[in-house]
Amino acid sequence: QVQLVESGGGLVQPGGSLRLSCATSGSIFSINAMGWYRQAPGKQRELVARITSDGSTNYADSVKGRFTISRDNAKNTVYLQMNSLKPEDTAVYYCNANLRAGITTMRNNYWGQGTQVTVSS
Repeated sequence: QVQLVESGGGLVQPGGSLRLSCATSGSIFSINAMGWYRQAPGKQRELVARITSDGSTNYADSVKGRFTISRDNAKNTVYLQMNSLKPEDTAVYYCNANLRAGITTMRNNYWGQGTQVTVSS
């Protein structure tokens, strides 16, 4: 069984910072990519940041220069450093992993349960 557990969300004032963590567990063979998505009330879920096995990254235009995604391959953990937070960053943030688990050769997508980030004064 593969599990993704997010942590680090909470309430922060505009201009503040948070660091989200996503820890994976289970019989993981390899991780192709991990990323962060978010969904605000009344909006579609959108990609925030993603990092692939070769280290390449991509970001939503709205967070470029403010957010940084990183990973610890040995721990199969991904982080999202969020600086200069704005009220419009308020959303539930979900961790995603594209990986192989167990003995299968297939890569599947797995999702965490989400962590709430609220930016408000």
